[in-house]
Amino acid sequence: MMSRRYFLKCGIAALCGYHLGDVSQAFAAVDLRSTGERFLKLFNIHTGERLHTRYWVRGKYDQREIARIRYLLRCHFTNIVKPVSIKVIDLLWEVKTRLDPRSEINIISGYRSVEYNEYLRSLGRHVADNSLHLTGLAIDFALPGIPTYELSKTASQLQAGGVGLYPDFVHIDVGPVRHW
Repeated sequence: MMSRRYFLKCGIAALCGYHLGDVSQAFAAVDLRSTGERFLKLFNIHTGERLHTRYWVRGKYDQREIARIRYLLRCHFTNIVKPVSIKVIDLLWEVKTRLDPRSEINIISGYRSVEYNEYLRSLGRHVADNSLHLTGLAIDFALPGIPTYELSKTASQLQAGGVGLYPDFVHIDVGPVRHW
């Protein structure tokens, strides 16, 4: 059963998110469907590393686990680790939870260094000059067994940032709401 305090916290978070126009903050602050824990199973397709982590427990982020997530999301090209926004990590968790709570997420790209971004551009990839990957605000991912259009549709419904649909993966970010 939901406590009165938890119910009020949910209402306040939703109201703040509504008035501030930032829905992502409302759902990141309090998730009504949450069991009190948030788990992620991540697989970095470039490094072969796996991480199964419980990064949020009883309303608090485990900073040690957040650091482990950020390490896995580092730029594999330069091996540089930079902070990745907790908002984008929570958005990834929310999309995964709505579709397949137990699934392992294939990470294509988290943080991306300027060098790697330029390298991708030199290969003819259509990466933005000012990509949100460069500031740790974006993740490219796939869920095995879930079509990318389903991932894209679910992420778009959250209205929490940008969503890009690609043949083999989906891009999510916590920038302005937009779709491509």
